[in-house]
Amino acid sequence: MQREQVRRGFTIYVFLTFCKLQSAHQSVVLEIDFSGNLWGYTEITITPTTKDLKTIHLHSRQCTIHSVTVASHRADFIHYDPLANLSIANPQDVHNHPDLKRKLYSALAEGDEGELSIAIPKEVSLKQTGSSASGIDVSEAATPEPQTPGASMSQPIFPVLESITVKIDYSLRNPVDGLSFVLPTDAYPYRAPHVFTTPSSPDAARCWVPCVDTLWERCPWDFEFVVPRYLGDRDGGNMGDDDEEGEHPTVVVCSGELVEQVAHPFNSNKSIFVFTQSAQTSVQHIGFAAGPFHVLQISAGDTVGDDSSARKPPMHAFCLPGRESQLSTSVSFLRQAMMFYGTEFGSYPFASHKLVFVDELPTLRFDTSTLSIVSTDLLHGEDAIDQVYETRQTLSHALACQWMGINILPKNWSDLWLVNGLGLYITGLFVRKLFGNNEYRFRLKKDMERVVEWDNGSMPPICQPLLSDPPDSAVLPFINLKSPLVLHILDRRLGKSGTSLGLSRVLPKLFLTATTQELLYNQLSTHAFLRMCRKVSGVDLRSFAEQWIYGSGCPAFGFSATFNRKKMAVEITMRQDAPAFKAHEYDDIKRTILKPVSFFEGQMTIRIHEADGTPYEHVLDIRAPFKRYEVPFNTKYKRVRRNTKRYLARQAAAQAAADGDAEAAEAMGMVDMGFGLEIWEKEKERENWKVADWTEEDEQHMSGATYEWIRMDADFEWIAAIAFDQPDFMWVSQLQRDRDVVAQLEAVNALAKMPSAIISSTLTKTVLVTNYFFRVRCEAALALVTCAVEPLKYLGLFHVFKLFLRYCYEPEDPQQDLFTHSYVPRPNDFSDFAEYFVRRALVRAVSQIRFENNGRCPNVVRQFLIDQLKYNDNTANPFTDAFYICTIISSLACASVSILPPERGELFPMETQSNQSSEEAKLLKQALEEVDRYRNMDRLIPSPHNVVTIATLEFRLILSVANLIPNDPRVFFPLTREGNYTQVRIAAFDALFLTKWYTPKIMRYLLAVIANDPSRVIRRHVARNACQSLAILVTMGELKNSGKEADPLLIEEDGSLQERVKENKKSEVDLLIKALRKDKEVGRNEVAREFLLPIALASNADQDVRWSILKLADILIRGAEEAPPKLSIHLPPPTPIIEVPPPLPVLKVPPKPTRPLKSGGPPTRSPLPPSIVPAKIRLVPSVQTEATAITLPPTPDAERPPPITTKKGVAFAQPTGAKAKDKTGKPKESRHVPKAQSGGMSLFDHKASRNMIGRLKTHKHATLFLQPVDPVRDHAPNYFEVIKNPMDISTMGAKLEAGMYKDRFAFEADFRLMIRNAKTYNAPNTFVYDEAVVMETFWDKQWTRINHTLETKIALQPKQAKPMAPPPVPIPAVPTAGPSKSAPPPPQAPTPIEDSTPRPSIKLKIGGPSTTPRPSPAEVVTKAAPPPKAKAPRKPKPIELPPPPPLDDGSLDLLEEVIAMEKESEAKRQRPSSAESSKVTLSAPGKRKKGHLLDDFVDDDEILALASPSKKLSKSPQPPADRERKETPLAKTPGSIKIKRPTEPSPSVATAIPLETPRPSAKGKEKELVHTPAPAPTPPKPPKKSPVVQATPINKTKCKELVKNLLKLPEAAIFSRPVDPVLDGCPTYFDEIKDPMDFGTVSQRINNNKYTTMEEVAKDIELVFSNCRLFNPPTTYPVECADAVEKVYKKEWAKATERKLSWTDKRSLQSLMTNVVKEPISFVFREPVDPVLLGIPQYFEIIPRKDARDLRTIRQKLDTDKYDSVEAWEADMELMINNAIHFNGADSEVGQIAVSVRNRYRDMLAQQGAKKRKDSEKPNGVQPVAKKVKLA
Repeated sequence: MQREQVRRGFTIYVFLTFCKLQSAHQSVVLEIDFSGNLWGYTEITITPTTKDLKTIHLHSRQCTIHSVTVASHRADFIHYDPLANLSIANPQDVHNHPDLKRKLYSALAEGDEGELSIAIPKEVSLKQTGSSASGIDVSEAATPEPQTPGASMSQPIFPVLESITVKIDYSLRNPVDGLSFVLPTDAYPYRAPHVFTTPSSPDAARCWVPCVDTLWERCPWDFEFVVPRYLGDRDGGNMGDDDEEGEHPTVVVCSGELVEQVAHPFNSNKSIFVFTQSAQTSVQHIGFAAGPFHVLQISAGDTVGDDSSARKPPMHAFCLPGRESQLSTSVSFLRQAMMFYGTEFGSYPFASHKLVFVDELPTLRFDTSTLSIVSTDLLHGEDAIDQVYETRQTLSHALACQWMGINILPKNWSDLWLVNGLGLYITGLFVRKLFGNNEYRFRLKKDMERVVEWDNGSMPPICQPLLSDPPDSAVLPFINLKSPLVLHILDRRLGKSGTSLGLSRVLPKLFLTATTQELLYNQLSTHAFLRMCRKVSGVDLRSFAEQWIYGSGCPAFGFSATFNRKKMAVEITMRQDAPAFKAHEYDDIKRTILKPVSFFEGQMTIRIHEADGTPYEHVLDIRAPFKRYEVPFNTKYKRVRRNTKRYLARQAAAQAAADGDAEAAEAMGMVDMGFGLEIWEKEKERENWKVADWTEEDEQHMSGATYEWIRMDADFEWIAAIAFDQPDFMWVSQLQRDRDVVAQLEAVNALAKMPSAIISSTLTKTVLVTNYFFRVRCEAALALVTCAVEPLKYLGLFHVFKLFLRYCYEPEDPQQDLFTHSYVPRPNDFSDFAEYFVRRALVRAVSQIRFENNGRCPNVVRQFLIDQLKYNDNTANPFTDAFYICTIISSLACASVSILPPERGELFPMETQSNQSSEEAKLLKQALEEVDRYRNMDRLIPSPHNVVTIATLEFRLILSVANLIPNDPRVFFPLTREGNYTQVRIAAFDALFLTKWYTPKIMRYLLAVIANDPSRVIRRHVARNACQSLAILVTMGELKNSGKEADPLLIEEDGSLQERVKENKKSEVDLLIKALRKDKEVGRNEVAREFLLPIALASNADQDVRWSILKLADILIRGAEEAPPKLSIHLPPPTPIIEVPPPLPVLKVPPKPTRPLKSGGPPTRSPLPPSIVPAKIRLVPSVQTEATAITLPPTPDAERPPPITTKKGVAFAQPTGAKAKDKTGKPKESRHVPKAQSGGMSLFDHKASRNMIGRLKTHKHATLFLQPVDPVRDHAPNYFEVIKNPMDISTMGAKLEAGMYKDRFAFEADFRLMIRNAKTYNAPNTFVYDEAVVMETFWDKQWTRINHTLETKIALQPKQAKPMAPPPVPIPAVPTAGPSKSAPPPPQAPTPIEDSTPRPSIKLKIGGPSTTPRPSPAEVVTKAAPPPKAKAPRKPKPIELPPPPPLDDGSLDLLEEVIAMEKESEAKRQRPSSAESSKVTLSAPGKRKKGHLLDDFVDDDEILALASPSKKLSKSPQPPADRERKETPLAKTPGSIKIKRPTEPSPSVATAIPLETPRPSAKGKEKELVHTPAPAPTPPKPPKKSPVVQATPINKTKCKELVKNLLKLPEAAIFSRPVDPVLDGCPTYFDEIKDPMDFGTVSQRINNNKYTTMEEVAKDIELVFSNCRLFNPPTTYPVECADAVEKVYKKEWAKATERKLSWTDKRSLQSLMTNVVKEPISFVFREPVDPVLLGIPQYFEIIPRKDARDLRTIRQKLDTDKYDSVEAWEADMELMINNAIHFNGADSEVGQIAVSVRNRYRDMLAQQGAKKRKDSEKPNGVQPVAKKVKLA
């Protein structure tokens, strides 16, 4: 605070004790006219802190400043409200919303300094009156320790200046924030007009009065309000006499004390209210309300004597007319709360307390000094039950905030948790006194469960010392929830120190220091509070603070207990996990920000109830995440003996109590809470209730137990998830005999997880016994749902009905079946509150019972709920049944909806649920009728706050979302309008937002509500839900999410690899936003684009509404790019400016000459010859490598190849005459081999392996395999004893980049090793084992396609390189000092270079931006390498360019086919797949085979390394087959142009690359071709044809949908009908197009059943595109339309023709497999074979791993649609059986089981087939042809 005051130059806070100065203060005088206007002035007395103060900066928004005086002198001022002057460059363009957001941020930052700047007049002098050594503040960093020497001595001395008074005249008209005027309207004509301050924004205080708007600037206040005396004559006309007018006079309620109320001296129709607040208070804690309020004084009552009641502060409550009866009922308990707080924590810090209830408050409560402004929603009548708890909790907290939150402030924003937490903590203590200890502990337990669920790594610590801003609104509820719990466990730990009573000693001392002003400025810091706790208790709290205050997360404990008879001790095993820390274990940034705690230490109390019934407490000191404790056992009995004297005495007492002995009954009630229950003691009643007893085996097991039960954390000292495993009978004992409500709740939760007949009977008994706390009984009723399952014959449902029968008329027949009984309730009587809550819990429980197979609620339950609505009678009940009716309606909605998720796990309303039976439809109709009846009744006789209407709206909403009734927005529209109760409007808007609210008319209405509705609550709610509902609609399927398709990683290369890679990196939110922006109805909605920005720019826009609108615009509309900021640097004139032009880059040289070399030699010639005569090239002898080799003599004067020049994708070699040298004259070396390929891995293999590593790392199941196993971190201490060769993905990546793999198969071996390690160390069905199986499945799928792609690529490459090189030019070698990277060194040894050496390639650029290609000979990239042999190569002969090839008359094709047939026989012996792949490619050059994954990671820059020198575009004298085989891979190379072999090549192409294959490499083949016998005279066909595609039967539905989707495209309009030559202006169309076709004709043919196969449909659709391209020239509009439509067609056609099992077949096979797995004989095949576990290490040597099958693997493949037919599934089943017989033998036991399993599943498959054939023979039964074939 000191820094703020020094920066500002003045303060309004003067500390009287030290400074001895006149107190600064502020006075406010306002006149209010209740029409939205107020005016007046404020006087602020400030104390300057510096003589240099020239300008006073104050905060003031929305106000109109008329004049300002400083010390009675008129002063100049500037008032600029940045939020009221928001503007952007082009407000009509909605794309500028980011600019508005930036302006808004900037305006908020400007407002922090102050909107009102006042210049101090010259007449005002700042006089010094003295000095102060006390200082205004001390260090804000932390409160100093008591031992800190000279804390006050180091404080600076400030001059003390005279105070000056600033008077500001201002007015306010129709304020948006800070003040709320609630006035009568046409929709609400009877609403009483009133005005009040509201916390509508963080800066709400400055919106109604100029001030210093900070929490820590405090001063005394004076107020004077001038208001109309009466408000009745506002509508015109006199209300009558004075008595009538005096019924509701205008009352002003304000912070402080009422000094006087007087009549206006000049106007008798006005009154003046004067208030004063002597306690120093922040402006943010000042509030007032004015209106015709009814006043109620809360009397002291008879709780204390007359002596002390006189000293009690007065308490008043105010409400609007018409609510007087509810006021006294709602606030009468507050005097009791004031007494409790005053007694426990010190006297009330102010002089009085007031509550005022108002309408339209945006929050439930607004706490100010001495005044709490509360919403009228908290008022309730005498007949209310449910609302009493909420109202008393809220109002008692409001009173507690006067002590902690207003009187005591947080020192920094990071200390807010402490102030809020202490307020809630002392409120909880009063709730314990008001409602009882059971209610208090039950709420604590529930809050702890919520914190554990919430604090899982997504929430920050409750205290962040470095936080300088207030907590985010999304985090504040979590802080308010966790803070009182942290204080609770702190109290428990302090209380155990032995010298302290916990916080009960700390808090009174704390409040005392605030009252006596020992607490500086009444500001409390976390450090000071912990220091005070340490002083009082002597406990070191540093570890506690680091874990629970400064750290985030909650521990998760797992306990197990065993009894060691030898040691007579209970061995307790404890394991602690930290879920929050694990969530961010590998994210350093999140760990730094959120500070998750990795381990929580401390002491935990456990309580062992031993055999003699005595509880013994033990303390576990937790200092490690895993530990075993030996707890001594005290009882001498070794087990609980049922025949001991103690046990027999208890039985005798129970019998005596049953006979009527009151003392014995009371004693037994202390032992067993369930004792005395009459129906449990009579045998006949036990039969009627179907009470289950323990079996003899259970009794024996129970008698062997050495203790009754064990409780973990018995003292409630941990906020943790505790899982403790003990038998069910121990939990039953804990439930029945432990008096602690938390212990009972833990027992109920544990028993709910182990359903049985005994558990159902125990829970039923718990509900019946009234000795239990009613909330435990409610939890037991809800737990009965888990016992309502088919294995228990729905015993839980029977018990629920039996329990509810107590509230209904008994059936006439005692043996009546409760499942067929009609439950007619007796007239309601809710006088027993506990029974009322139990009754509601039973209604909720019965609605949650479901059938396991279909997730639906039994019809008897739905009928039961309908009967409760139909026959409900509340006429004689003194309490309202509104909330009970709401419970029944919501339960009926829950029972009407199936909880079984759809197949895809989402709500898809595309398929209506028409599979309801007639009885279910009848029940639904009855439910709707009853619910509508109650809604109509609520309109006539409103329930409290219209809760019944809200419940009926939610009922219809749930049914419409579940697609049981039409989702009609017209049902909700009338209830969204003004005139309805606010909560009803909110519910109606919520329902409206789950419809298609983005249609123009509805959106226009919603935007009008956001902009103009008088209710701030409605405006904010609608604006907020407009953003949130979009994600819900996408999840429901109302909006299509056009995000990533399933498995888009491996697809045929289409040139969009980079886009797909970027898309994979995007989150789901990004994809969702992208889909919404492209949606025509949402993102491109014209209404939204027209009105969003004007609403956000409106001057009267609410702050929350504005932010919500900007968020909606940010989601729906792509923002305009922000212009980069312009930076101008002005240099002073004397500064010399020397500009040195940068050297021109090499690429700036004109295109014709060669790029200049870095050498000092003569300039090189142009690579282009002056004439078109092709240059001569020389051939050099080939080598056995794939790199081009030039033989060099072993002398220094070796010939060097010319340097390389590359231009626009074409590689040129330097002409022979150019002698190129580098600067040193050293010959250039060959390109360096990358390190990743140093192990011998080829470029293809390396690219594939690197691509696979990337996919593995991004896989969602790869988390466990990313890093090496750490035995300590991963809790695997013996890992390296079991696994000798560990492996993980990061190690594989490091080895790959280090060149430690020689090929991809070594890379694959490491992955297999990693998976094998995981399966070896972890048992089957464990999490890690299952993750390994998923990863292995993913690998197999991807790696198979990669292998296929690589094999195809290798097959397309020539076996031997055909290197080309220009003739070597003799250049004398010059000795150099260092290596060069361009030319190779002289050969030293004949070392062959394999794939790692880059191969020469040719890149040809055809087309592009240039106009006509220049006919010039291209040059070939050459690289020299040492020859593999030492013999001298043959001298190459210079040859001339070959003449142009002759015209092809057909014989060339025949010759090529003959040669190809001859070569195929030899190729099969060496590499069969290579020739086959080449031939298939030749037969269809325009088609690509699927699986070319390698194309995905080959970019244009790597073409040089992938191409071969033998890839030519011109014809050469080599054999035609060789030539064509080498042309094909060039067309496959990414980035190159697919060139169809021309019949007559152009001269430019023919002469562009005059190359010839070196003789030695083709010599053998030439001889082979010469001596090959001539083929038969008939033209032979290619040896391998394309596979014949089996015709696919037509699917009319898919075809119709396909054509329909195509016609939706705007480009498809020209193809929707046949071409009309006259209408379309193309008279020659039918002359050129002999077979016209269009989409309309295709659609007609589909409807008329003209097609029989899918291929026929595809042929006609493709005919449309080919006709278009044939008739229209390229780049014209029709061709562009055809291209666009064809692109969509290909995607849609692939989906339509995707072969997979039909839904019926898939479900049938899934059902069959489920039944097979349930069969006992299938146990052998349920899981994959584990050779290590089963001791058969040779299994995968006999049965290949790729052929291994088991039921789990087959089921996974079936669930993931890996089978395209039933036969494929059956083949896998047969493979599984054959594997078992092959490995074990047919006569072995496993072999016989395998045969039995085969016979069993075949019989079941045959039965399903027979059933389907039978169904297909029924009339009107249409069975698809494909399904008949599959099941035949």
